[in-house]
Amino acid sequence: MTADQLPDDEASASTSGNTSPGATTTGATTTGGVLPAPARSASRAWDNVRHLVTDGHLADTRRMPRLPVLTADGYTVHRYEPTVAPDASLAPLLLVPPLGAPDFAFDLRRGASLVEDLLASGREVYIVTYEASGRAADRRGLELWVDEILPAALYAVSDHHEGTAVHLAGWSLGGLFTLLCAASGVSGAPIRSVTALASPVDVSAVPLVAPFRSVAEYTGGRIFSTAYRTLGSFPATAVKWAFQLTSVERYLTKPVTLLTHLDDRELLEQIEAVDLLMANMTAYPGRAFGQIYHHVVRSNDLAEDDLRLAGRPVRLADVRVPVLLVAGADDVIAPVAAVERATDLLTASPDLRFVVRPGGHLGVLAGRRARENSWRDLEQFLVAHDGD
Repeated sequence: MTADQLPDDEASASTSGNTSPGATTTGATTTGGVLPAPARSASRAWDNVRHLVTDGHLADTRRMPRLPVLTADGYTVHRYEPTVAPDASLAPLLLVPPLGAPDFAFDLRRGASLVEDLLASGREVYIVTYEASGRAADRRGLELWVDEILPAALYAVSDHHEGTAVHLAGWSLGGLFTLLCAASGVSGAPIRSVTALASPVDVSAVPLVAPFRSVAEYTGGRIFSTAYRTLGSFPATAVKWAFQLTSVERYLTKPVTLLTHLDDRELLEQIEAVDLLMANMTAYPGRAFGQIYHHVVRSNDLAEDDLRLAGRPVRLADVRVPVLLVAGADDVIAPVAAVERATDLLTASPDLRFVVRPGGHLGVLAGRRARENSWRDLEQFLVAHDGD
């Protein structure tokens, strides 16, 4: 369980706001048919337990329907089916998930789905997904995502909209992919804007990776290189452990949290949905993980604006489209300083925005407070550049 699963502080409700007309309240007893607060809480807890036992779940984790519009070697571009009539004045948006995490992080559960929220506004939404395992995937490097997969996905979406430029939005490593794709410029892909949510540019500002950087410096990177070359990938189990290590204390206290919040259905649904996400973590392809380890973690090339892909420099200073950077205030995987570093490098962006919002690494994307915070930032930013 992450920090984003813990209940928000709630102000106690006033007595008048919880009492029906004609009812009176005296201590713990009421008249007029209104239950006292402890009884209401117990009733809600019983309903939640009953539904969990009879249905086997509380959260509605059905995914928003989508259909493929492009299927290629190792990746697929999907179009989410509109839930309202599409608004032709809103440019299409392509979502980019990271390696390691399932793409339904953007569609975590009904009521806490960024995809669902965007579709309700009339915007057409697409997502690119990719195979994370197999020999072909293990040999794929970052340049494939930056110069081939994302550009092909962008052209596929653009072709469905009479050649219009497309908004890009990525979470975590997916956000770095969007920035690097815009910086590369090799494909001339039709990018309208870029949004990177919880994407760490400066890993020296990430305390979590400090021990790995020290080991890499001492060994010249040989230990980790040998491991991922032998395994062919960074295993899914290790990816899951890495996420869980960011909130060990909350995982240990999870049973207590569940028992003491049985009356909070939204919290229980969020915990259930996040558990499902964690159970579906995938492996990092071997070559891509190696590049991330050596160029991002070990050498911090991205923060130094010295990253090279396929033998050529890819610099954030070459991003010439509007950019929105969103950092989670409680994110230990991509701390605020690690995300903010990009503001020093994106010197050619005509509209560069940086915001810090409540939540951790997943919470800033799919937490219970994301709707009023990062989702609104994203939607306002997209609208501001729909007419570009």
